Amino acid sequence: MRDGFPFKSTACATAAACLLLGSQVPAGAKAGTPLRYVALGDSYTSAPYVSRIRPGSPLTCRRSALNYPGRIARKLRPRSFTDMSCSGASLRHLTAPQGANPPQLSALRPNTTLVTLTLAGNDIGFDRWKTCALVSLIDSEGAPCRRKLRREEGGDPFARAVARTGPRFGAALRRIRERSPLAEVYVLGYPRLVPPTGGGCYPRVPLARGDVGMVRNAQRRLNAMLAYQARVNGAVFVDMSRPGHDMCQRDDRKRWIEPFFPARRGAPLHPNARGAAAMARAVLRAMWFSADV
Repeated sequence: MRDGFPFKSTACATAAACLLLGSQVPAGAKAGTPLRYVALGDSYTSAPYVSRIRPGSPLTCRRSALNYPGRIARKLRPRSFTDMSCSGASLRHLTAPQGANPPQLSALRPNTTLVTLTLAGNDIGFDRWKTCALVSLIDSEGAPCRRKLRREEGGDPFARAVARTGPRFGAALRRIRERSPLAEVYVLGYPRLVPPTGGGCYPRVPLARGDVGMVRNAQRRLNAMLAYQARVNGAVFVDMSRPGHDMCQRDDRKRWIEPFFPARRGAPLHPNARGAAAMARAVLRAMWFSADV
């Protein structure tokens, strides 16, 4: 498979031949269509502090040159590449500016052939984990954050937020399709923040034991919603929830997400360089490319 030309001809003689070719063909794409890549998303895409800021990007977006879109572009060498990701972005920033960053969908063109997207974490309130860390100091063995959120918001705010956000995310995928009908769209889920079982790793990650399950469930709901909306709206979901790479991992070679007090380059609760590389590899594998990034 030649770099820069990921899309194969749809004219396969047999289904088996298509499978062997590893075809991931956008609707209407033709053999040899130049790869034109647009990356959208929040800080899990921009990967703040993983590397130097991408030249020409807004400083407030903290868009690392070695984030996962940058690694994909370096591998595939597209005809054009635009990274619109920005720290703090939510779904509304697809159609509205975010400071100096224009609306992210403004980068899409009718001839765009690849779109990647990690978004909606801010829409469901990922920033609440900072509050959870603070209240864990008063009851590290209990569930102080769960009690606080339910007292202040009358129930599970994450379940309600995911339910509200799902239709909006689906509508965003349809807007992407309208603007770029040739594009293959890849929706990346969020890597695990905490281990799949157990009470976490307090105080290394300052989440009270009883609150770790709430974090786990909120992220599970979010990723399930993203997977569903991708499936029903013609996108490819890329699952990043493989266990063994969460904040609690002490081995730098295994950890993809930095804890509240980072040990490697990267923002707290965000992908480090290994995490960004893993996300790039996952997309490349979904496209049937070799994943040496």
